[in-house]
Amino acid sequence: MPIYEYTCGDCHEQFEKFVRSMTSVIEVKCPVCGGTHVKKGWSTFGTGNTGSSFNLAASAASNCSPGGT
Repeated sequence: MPIYEYTCGDCHEQFEKFVRSMTSVIEVKCPVCGGTHVKKGWSTFGTGNTGSSFNLAASAASNCSPGGT
């Protein structure tokens, strides 16, 4: 279930919207002004997987010296 990021074309507010299905057709309204002229942006997401390779890479990177050696 993705969370999409939007920008309102009326008031330029940026907000997120939880969508139950990627194929759902929903009307998105700005939570600030109620406008429907919204543009979908890029979203990032994370998982709760504690054994991911990202965590291992982040741990290894934290052990590097500031000079990169």
